[in-house]
Amino acid sequence: MTGPREMFEARDGEQKLENDPALMPADGGIVFIGRITSPWTTRETCPKNMRTARATGQPAVLTIDAPFRPGLQGLERASHVIILSWLHHAPRTLIVQKPRHAAEAKGVFSLRSPARPNPVGLHVARLVGLDIGTGRLDLDAIDALDGTPVIDIKPYFASTDAIADATVEGRDER
Repeated sequence: MTGPREMFEARDGEQKLENDPALMPADGGIVFIGRITSPWTTRETCPKNMRTARATGQPAVLTIDAPFRPGLQGLERASHVIILSWLHHAPRTLIVQKPRHAAEAKGVFSLRSPARPNPVGLHVARLVGLDIGTGRLDLDAIDALDGTPVIDIKPYFASTDAIADATVEGRDER
């Protein structure tokens, strides 16, 4: 991987890890099962969350590689899917970050930033169409760059995945 991680500028109050997790011995093997096709090619144009992505009206496509396509069987019953992606352009060494909108720096695990030791993205998207033969999932939107690798897909269950009273102190949303 050359270059892409420089997309993130350094800000006051941020801290980096001494060792880049990308260079550490792996604890487990991650296999990419497909890729996202989206209209977003730069960090500046990519929506910061799924709400913003939906507001653009720009759909996305997730294509699953041939060996993994049988795993899509039954997914057509789901209205929404959870997509776990590998945010391959994100730096992995930032452990304390200062978001543009925040007064203070915060630990990476209290943020939704893509910059983290293991840059796993979490996206909940409406499943608009599914073609198991071609491995194509049509999505209402996505907040990920074009070409982002996919780690996993799971059906979204409103009965167990939605927590109506969940909060984050200091945020004005539920």
